[in-house]
Amino acid sequence: MAKGWLERTPVPLRRVAPSEHASVDYSHWVTSLGPVRQLLAEGLDLSPATVLVGENGTGKSTLVEAIAMAYGMNGEGGSTGATHSTWVSESPLWDWLSLTRSPGGSRWGYFVRAETMHGLFTFLDGTREENYTRDPEFHQLSHGEAFQTLFDTTRFTGDGFYVLDEPEAGLSFTAQLRLVSELMGMLEHSGVQVLIATHSPIIASLPGATVLELDADGFHERAWDDLDLVLHYRGFCELPERYLRHLR
Repeated sequence: MAKGWLERTPVPLRRVAPSEHASVDYSHWVTSLGPVRQLLAEGLDLSPATVLVGENGTGKSTLVEAIAMAYGMNGEGGSTGATHSTWVSESPLWDWLSLTRSPGGSRWGYFVRAETMHGLFTFLDGTREENYTRDPEFHQLSHGEAFQTLFDTTRFTGDGFYVLDEPEAGLSFTAQLRLVSELMGMLEHSGVQVLIATHSPIIASLPGATVLELDADGFHERAWDDLDLVLHYRGFCELPERYLRHLR
């Protein structure tokens, strides 16, 4: 579990586990992923802040998508109860999961995923007038500006479960630092919980977060300094030629 100033209750979601009533289809491709197999076998206790890292294809987005959907969020992004859809590609994993919520914890949640933000912004832009919101027209902004603007709205204030899938996409170095700062501020309030999948060592450095590194065998808790992600970024920045020579 997370330590220090993140140690408080109630978080909205305490544990994710396989449902006793689910009929898991072990012939489905999603069960070939090590972290999915581990989740279905052991479950996962969530901290107030949990960060997933790992190579492409290890299952980070698959896990956060399934947990967000099991919580009641839209698979393409948005709040609990949102129903917009452009292309159904989500795995059935969410339907095989059971959630242990905290008594009295918030039921609100918001899911933002990099690959479907265009569709989410299209939906939000299309509902501005009927919902009388003060949102800008997101499609008039750059990808990074639109994300930062969305994060600054009331959707990300107050208690709730906030799920971010690769939020660094489109964000500069300074914008990623700003996001970490905003997350730290959110997490100072009781009842806020975040789950993040990322390739960014900056976002993975969120103070107090439990960091899980995913690979073919499953998910493993790691210290930030020990992450392959951090070691490779450090090595590249210190001596790019050490890596570039292998590409020639």
